[in-house]
Amino acid sequence: MPDLSDFVRERRKVLGLTQPQLAEKAGTGLRFIRDLEQGKKTLRMDKVNQVLGLFGYRLSPVMQERE
Repeated sequence: MPDLSDFVRERRKVLGLTQPQLAEKAGTGLRFIRDLEQGKKTLRMDKVNQVLGLFGYRLSPVMQERE
């Protein structure tokens, strides 16, 4: 299963977009796209969702019961 960085990179390539084009369409900076695709561990969830929204996806918390 691909991680988030692989997923974004693959979706971007399927759509034929460069990193600068994706940044412009998502309303984020180019540096954010590069950080996202390189797997940076600390990213703003709202900005991640701006990018994922272009692909029809969204991150959200999942409730899990504690053992």
